[in-house]
Amino acid sequence: MFKNNLTKIDIIKNLSAKTGYPISFSKKLIDDLIKIISKDIKMGNINLKNVGSFKLINKKERIGRNPKTNEKFLIKSRKSISFTPSKKILNNLNKFL
Repeated sequence: MFKNNLTKIDIIKNLSAKTGYPISFSKKLIDDLIKIISKDIKMGNINLKNVGSFKLINKKERIGRNPKTNEKFLIKSRKSISFTPSKKILNNLNKFL
């Protein structure tokens, strides 16, 4: 039942099965949710109560290395996202372990 990788279509099908909504409506809900969260993260940090917080991180330019060939290359500066789960989610996860 549990897979290592959860895809967007898996979330859509699960939402559709639990709510009884058509898959097309569930897909629209998930797509809109992702757009809203992405837009809000671009404007700054976002905290979702009882879920966690997303934080925008600016990574600097640095030198990387290919481990097979030891060839060095430049990794450009970029933006990344950090997610910190809420205590409620962590407590729920620890109940299952």
